[in-house]
Amino acid sequence: MAEKSILIICGEPSGELQAALLVKALKNITPNLNISGVGSTLLAGAGAKIIYDTKDLSVMGLWDVFKKLPKFFALKKFILRKIRNQEFSAVILVDFSGFNLRLAKAINNTVPTIYYVSPQIWASRPGRINTIRQYIQKIIVLFKFEQEFYKKLGIAVDFIGHPLIDVIKPLEKHASEKLTCALLPGSRSQEIRHILPIMLETAKLINQKIPAQFIIAKPKQLNWEIYHSLTKKSNLDLKIIEGDTYGCLNNADLALVCSGTATLEATIIGKPFILIYKMNLLNYLLYRPQIKLPYIGMTNIIAGKKIIPEFIQFQATPKKIAQEILKLLADKTKLQKITTDLAQVKSALGLPGAANRGARLILDFLKDKHHLA
Repeated sequence: MAEKSILIICGEPSGELQAALLVKALKNITPNLNISGVGSTLLAGAGAKIIYDTKDLSVMGLWDVFKKLPKFFALKKFILRKIRNQEFSAVILVDFSGFNLRLAKAINNTVPTIYYVSPQIWASRPGRINTIRQYIQKIIVLFKFEQEFYKKLGIAVDFIGHPLIDVIKPLEKHASEKLTCALLPGSRSQEIRHILPIMLETAKLINQKIPAQFIIAKPKQLNWEIYHSLTKKSNLDLKIIEGDTYGCLNNADLALVCSGTATLEATIIGKPFILIYKMNLLNYLLYRPQIKLPYIGMTNIIAGKKIIPEFIQFQATPKKIAQEILKLLADKTKLQKITTDLAQVKSALGLPGAANRGARLILDFLKDKHHLA
């Protein structure tokens, strides 16, 4: 074929970060590779040509999915039309499993289809494994336990480790006389509205016992107004820092973290944290029965035990969370144990160079398929 071309598809900010790191690695190895992307600014910055911007596509729970179904149907049609009209060497699906697995089925093996960042079928809806068997030609996972999971099911899978190991570098901590808490309420506006108020009320309770300062980590893609409207009456020693999550975590003594990629970021930095998650009640009632694991935090899942306290939905009350934090702060031995356990989880994330290994696996796979020279 005249032009080497790949289509990469992601939908959530966390998946887009992984997609962007992969695109950079692919471009470093094969600079003339043409990569089209369904994503947003991160993917564009990595060198992909954005054919559909997903900035308004993020959802939180099944109810939000239902509300955006027309957009998802339109996007699926758009992608299938692109695949028909352009000769892609491969389609790479990144996370975003509710949409991407349906898309894989519709592509129906007409183009080599690769899954990068596994759908969490080990946590919920295991029946999706049948779709993977039929419609995914190669699967690349970031966690060792995922490789073991797929191997038991007889599915060929490659484990590369986690690309965040390369992204997060140790930083010097700025000394502070006050206790410093980082607040990471999520990367989606829906999460911020549900979780930041809980974190702020928890902060007030902590501040009554121990004078403290609080840093909110704000992702660049989110509107400032959400944060200003929720914090204007807080009366706390509070800063909102945009685009420096790792700096916020590094300079904190501990963190309150929304479930998601931020839990791994805190783990890699080695910062003791409390996991908090709350969603719309209807979303929770629809979603909760599907989860088959005792924990939702990836740190605890990798460890196979509860390293990090989790406060989910009805348990996510400021009083309970503040009590746990004050108890931890009073017990230096327990805090040190958490730090030690986090280091063990970090070591299970693999060696540096994960995105580069993923890129080489993909290019080698396509050469074997005679789609790339």
